[in-house]
Amino acid sequence: MNTIDNMKDEIKNFITENEELFQNKLLTEAVNVSSKVSDILKKGNIDLVKNAKKLIFFVVEQKEEDLVSFANFEGIAWAKHSLTLKLKLEWIQAIRRTLWHYINVLDNEKDIVQNRNHYYSMEKIFNEKIDQFLNNFFLSYSKFKDEMLYKQREMVEHLSVPIIPIKQYVSVLPLIGDIDDYRIRVIEEKVLNDIAETRIQTLVIDLSGLATMERDVIDYFEKILAGISMMGCKTILTGLRPELVKKMVHSGIHFGKDSETKGTLQETLKLYL
Repeated sequence: MNTIDNMKDEIKNFITENEELFQNKLLTEAVNVSSKVSDILKKGNIDLVKNAKKLIFFVVEQKEEDLVSFANFEGIAWAKHSLTLKLKLEWIQAIRRTLWHYINVLDNEKDIVQNRNHYYSMEKIFNEKIDQFLNNFFLSYSKFKDEMLYKQREMVEHLSVPIIPIKQYVSVLPLIGDIDDYRIRVIEEKVLNDIAETRIQTLVIDLSGLATMERDVIDYFEKILAGISMMGCKTILTGLRPELVKKMVHSGIHFGKDSETKGTLQETLKLYL
């Protein structure tokens, strides 16, 4: 057996037979994390000590596939329960220091490492595996957080497109605030789906609360109006502000083909209520 295989067996046997000693050493290496071990277990059902042992075993056994899978699982778990990256980084470095502490202890007792080159080779392999775990953990953590933020934004944007039925087959859509490329696509999806599902025949879109609408967004909005018309629904635009009208005129965009315009929402609602 070579040096790494010998050390692998010795480390695994030592940790298995001396779990309390291993845990105490690990906790002394992670000052900020040690006081939060119980809280993290309660909050996210994450057993830090048990997972530290699992990580070390994957590292010394060089089980790359299991290590990457474990890192991805851990990344999702930490992101899901909003545990900080700072704590995770400190914990992994504590695991690294604890591993090398016991490698040195075992080597001094049993003379496992045959020469300096073997030691450097083992150091390179083990540390690269720990770094690989960290890299995959951070990627998994970031991906989950990004997806969660996207879903939250999507939900908020859908809530910001309130299509309000005021009469059978007649609904109002008040648009408020800024409309960017992302939000205009949310508006398109929500409007066309609602027309199909609730059979809206007249949709009043009030633009009086709009802050800004850039040229490309205006162009996209014109296409949405064409889509609404194709679905057999009449569009009435209200609250067109002078600055928006100027921008439309100078851009050569005209909403009149697929929609009707009225002065205010209040005037329009009188026709239907």
